[in-house]
Order: sequence, then structure tokens, then C-alpha cells
Amino acid sequence: MRQDSTRLFGGVAAAVLIAGVAGFGLAKMTAGKPETPPAAEAEPQHKEGEADAVAMTAEAIKASGILVEPVSVGGFTGEILAQGTVNASPSGQAVLTARAAGAVTRIYKRLGDPVRAGEALAVVESRDAAQIAADRTVASARAGLAQKSLARERRLYEQRVSARQDYEQAQAEAAAANAEARRAQVAAGAANVTADGRGVVVASPISGRVTAASVSLGAFVQPETELFRVADPRLIQVEASVSGVDVPRIAPGDRAVVETADGRPIEGRVRSITPGLSQETRMATAVLDVSPIGLQPGQSVRARIIRRAVAASTLIVVPDDAIQNVEGRDVVFVRTAKGFEARSVTVGQRSAGRAEIVSGLKPGQAIVARGAFLLKAELGKGEGEEH
Repeated sequence: MRQDSTRLFGGVAAAVLIAGVAGFGLAKMTAGKPETPPAAEAEPQHKEGEADAVAMTAEAIKASGILVEPVSVGGFTGEILAQGTVNASPSGQAVLTARAAGAVTRIYKRLGDPVRAGEALAVVESRDAAQIAADRTVASARAGLAQKSLARERRLYEQRVSARQDYEQAQAEAAAANAEARRAQVAAGAANVTADGRGVVVASPISGRVTAASVSLGAFVQPETELFRVADPRLIQVEASVSGVDVPRIAPGDRAVVETADGRPIEGRVRSITPGLSQETRMATAVLDVSPIGLQPGQSVRARIIRRAVAASTLIVVPDDAIQNVEGRDVVFVRTAKGFEARSVTVGQRSAGRAEIVSGLKPGQAIVARGAFLLKAELGKGEGEEH
């Protein structure tokens, strides 16, 4: 029994000794390695470049309604603001009337219908048309008879049967008859008399659409009565009202930007400007040639005329909506190959919804003129995800 106790005590002592040695070795190994400090939290810092970039494809830009336009140089001294109206050009609108008094017996076109040049819109049956047709027939018959008489007198004169005086008389009568026939033919063509001679055709001289129709079937109309109005939507112009002070500053050929109600800019040029002021408004009218896309006659627009002969200025003018505040700084979004980049700018004076950029932009750069707040929101979303 005593021998077993001695063996048990010896085994426990050996186990304690082995554990001690192992613990000492582990402590020795651990002490040889320096303690790794916890990772320090990175403090956010603003950097121009990728941190301010918003990637966006051309399809996404179009779908979101973001408007990109090039910046203009010259400051407020280089721009003249004017209110204008879209009107049909002189060759883009036609007022149609009956060429003779009578009753409307046919109506082929209604309000809004498309019309081709020379196409009939209505027919007016008229006694005047019958008279014009009759005059044409009589004049044509007389011209034919005069030609036959002239041919007969020529043969007699060549055979020395009749005198030269008779031949010359026949020549004069034939010339007069031909002239009368041409007059009657032109009169019938001007009145646009129908083939049966009972009426006149109301036809459009231009292609376009019917913008006004004040005619009723069976109504008796006079030659000066307006029946239809046709306009070609492709042939328009903008008439902008300019103050007398600005008239000497504008010249034909100056660049113009027409802005619609939704802020969309349309490029144009100054075609002409009236030399005098209107007695009613005391304003001159600048006629602008513009693209017809998105414009309709009667539409009110705002025009910005950019003078070519301006004092040297490096100031750039942008819409107020283009300037956004990001982290306490004014930025505009510049178009890049991959999307947009928020560029810090220094803003000068503001006027009439536009602002001068003192620094931060260069001429020729394209910026977001409308919808910049969407990019600001997208930029803020990206920063939130990074944090």
C-alpha cells in the first residue's frame, strides 16, 4: 500500500514539472513577439478627382433628363437678355381665301390636317368663275382664228395676190388675239378655276398643317374672306424684344441661345434687327434664326444674345441651377469621358437666374446646366456608402 502511494505521488510531481516547463517555453516565445497595436481609424479627407466623380453613361444621362451645355465667356456684359415669341417665318405661313365670290360646295381638309403644296382644301362654286372660264375659252378661240387668218394672208402675200398691208394687219390681229388668250389663261390660273369652269379651288401654296379653319359647307364667301391658315412647323423664327439701349450692341450674326420654359437651350443666330423702336412698346425687334425642334409658333421663350464684339473678359456665365453646394463649397459638374466630375468654382455676381464664374472653369468645357441636384444626391450617396 505504501509502495502504491509513493508511485502516485511521483507521477503527479512529474506532470507538474512538465506543465511548468511547457508554460515557461510558451511565455518565452510570446515575449519575443511585439504586441500588435489596434488599427487606427482612417480620417476622411476631401480630394479632388475620383472622390468627386459620378460615373454615368450617355443613355443614363438622357433618361434622367440631365442637360449638358458648353459654358459661355464674356460675363454679363457679353449677354443681352430678351423675351421673345416663336412665330412662323414669312414663307412658313399662308392665308387662304377664295379667288371669287360664291358658295362653299366642297371641304377636303380640317383643322390639324397635313397639307401638301398645291393640294386642294375646298371648292367654291361661283358665277365669277364661270365668267372667267368663258373668257378663257373665247380668247383661246379668237387666238386660233387669228392664227389661221395670218397663215392664209402669208400664203396670199407670198403668191403676190394680196398686199403687204393686209399681211401686216393679220400679223397685228394675231398678236393681239394671242395676248388676250394669255391674259385669260393667267386669270383662270390665278383664280384656280376648276376643270368644268363652275368654281374655284382653294389650294395651299406651301406644305404644312392647317392651323385655322373658319369655313362652313354652303356658306357664301367673298374673295377677301379668310377660309384657312396653313403653317409649316419647320419654318419658324424667334422675334425678341430688345430695349433701345441694347440695339447698338447687337449685330447680325451674333450667337443667340433660346431657352424654353423647361430651361432647354436651343442654339440660334441673329438674322436682323429693326432700326427703329415700336411706337407701342418702345422696343426694337431682333429676329433670330433657330432650329425648329421643340418650338411651336406662339410659344414664349427667353433669348440670350451673346455679342461677338465684347470687351476682353475671362468670366464665364452659367445658370444658377448648375451651381451646387457640396461640403460647404460651390461646385459645378463638368462632363467627362466616364460621366461627371464636381469641380470647385468661385462664384461672382448673380442676375436673372445666371451667375458669373470667376475661377474654376475654362472656356469650351461642358457642364450640367439642368439636373445638377441629381448628381449631387448621387455623389452624397456614394460618400455615405464609403463611410
